[in-house]
Amino acid sequence: MITHLKSANDDERSDTLLVFLPGAYLKPDEFEREGFISAVRERHLAADSLLVDADVSYYYDQTLSERLHADVIEPQRAKGYKSIWLVGISIGGFGALIHELSRPGSVDGIVALAPYLGRRVLGAEILKAGGLRTWQAPAGPLPDEEVDRKLWPWFQQYLEPQKSQSLPQLYLGFGLSDRFASNHKLLADALPEGRVFTTEGGHDWPQWRQLWRNVLDVLPLPSLGRSRPTATRAPAAAPRMTPSAKPWAIAA
Repeated sequence: MITHLKSANDDERSDTLLVFLPGAYLKPDEFEREGFISAVRERHLAADSLLVDADVSYYYDQTLSERLHADVIEPQRAKGYKSIWLVGISIGGFGALIHELSRPGSVDGIVALAPYLGRRVLGAEILKAGGLRTWQAPAGPLPDEEVDRKLWPWFQQYLEPQKSQSLPQLYLGFGLSDRFASNHKLLADALPEGRVFTTEGGHDWPQWRQLWRNVLDVLPLPSLGRSRPTATRAPAAAPRMTPSAKPWAIAA
């Protein structure tokens, strides 16, 4: 995989790395063009950014997780990065999630913006069962090509406080009119408060830019020139909301 490093500080390398995975048919340099890198710098965050040319061919041949780990994660750990976050848009969000599924514990956090989360028919099945809290995952081994059926049981671990402590921090952002929003809402209902961000609109850069800036304001990232928090520090709690106040709430 070809990568492009954008340093937070020209004088030294940071201890934290944000790895950006583009959506289908998008180019990695679009993250820079659309203000994702400048948003990091404007907040004076001590986090370098790595743009990864992970095109859809890696998803078609099911080598995304293997190549991302061998070509990106492991080499960057060897360079001294202590905290690595995956930031993915659309199918890039899916890639970040399935990478953690296949390589648990290899990254410290994931930001999934408008992620593809699998087939709508599976989402409809989960919704019919009352959401992730009540859905029963199928027992027994699953075909390798049904990655989404493996992903949703993994999401259910975020519902269990003890299990979720061993999982990477997961932040979700999506437009309420996004074509994948029905599945986004199912995942949102299972995540802790303060980890879900929504905006009006659909599946495009204006929504992704706004979501990234909102998420970036609360990510537990170190600041330039200040003492650096640990990667596992939780962000400040968001104001508590009743289920009816959540735009993604699952209807009873």
